[in-house]
Amino acid sequence: MKYIMALLFFISSLAAFNFNISDSTITNGRTAIIIFDKEKSVNYEKLVVGKRSYRVFNHPLNSKKMYALLPVSYYKKPTTQKVEVFYKKSNKKLSKTLFFKIEDGKYPKETIEVQKSKVNPKSKEVKQRTAKEYAEAMKIYGTVTPKNYVRSKYIVPMDSKITSSFGKARIYNSTLNGYHSGTDFRAKIGTPIIASNDGKVVLAQNRFYSGNSIIVDHGQGIYTCYYHMSEFSVKEGDMVRKGEVIGLSGDTGRITGPHLHFSARVGGLQVDPLQLITLLNENLY
Repeated sequence: MKYIMALLFFISSLAAFNFNISDSTITNGRTAIIIFDKEKSVNYEKLVVGKRSYRVFNHPLNSKKMYALLPVSYYKKPTTQKVEVFYKKSNKKLSKTLFFKIEDGKYPKETIEVQKSKVNPKSKEVKQRTAKEYAEAMKIYGTVTPKNYVRSKYIVPMDSKITSSFGKARIYNSTLNGYHSGTDFRAKIGTPIIASNDGKVVLAQNRFYSGNSIIVDHGQGIYTCYYHMSEFSVKEGDMVRKGEVIGLSGDTGRITGPHLHFSARVGGLQVDPLQLITLLNENLY
């Protein structure tokens, strides 16, 4: 991927450091990457975007580089986004500011017909369950493991036709109800699902909406998720290798038929999983 310099404006007038950003324009729901050149006496710490911050990590394969991922929320409106880069130079705290543009992905809509009980459940028990499952998931996604488990390119979890892409506005039974937060792969019940890369299984349980679900922590704030499974081949706490079978596809949870829903989180934000894989493979591995 061709790097585009995004050094548009600096708060500090002190000596500039060297970095490249994958693109100066980012679509909502997608991710950018900033690559820093390591420099003597310079310690990069974090990027701050509004109320969110993202750590800067060592490049997994190049000891002379560091990197930070910059996810953009699906709900972010087109704007010029300010990013503050905080770092230390000779133990002096400094910051610089850059700007990039956020554009609208203009995602299409799709209509889904599912069981009425899965659209807007009314029972107290179901509401308590979904709230508990949501809180558990957000606690996981909000955890940034400093270690990077990954040392090679990411892969997709199965070789199958994509039946629904990321970002489509979802209309369930004539009611707009969010967006498609991942990529769906066609898969009859019992099709093997493989890990997209090395990591640690941090969740393997049945959930109301996503059915039998697995979440893999790849380290440094990157997670991949595998939903609607029929069987698990791993359990929470297991370390998995890229390409290892972690379970079988199914039709559990809120679905119209058997398939695999594959999604990803970066820094707690839901992002396009296939765009993320391409970004990481082209820039880090």
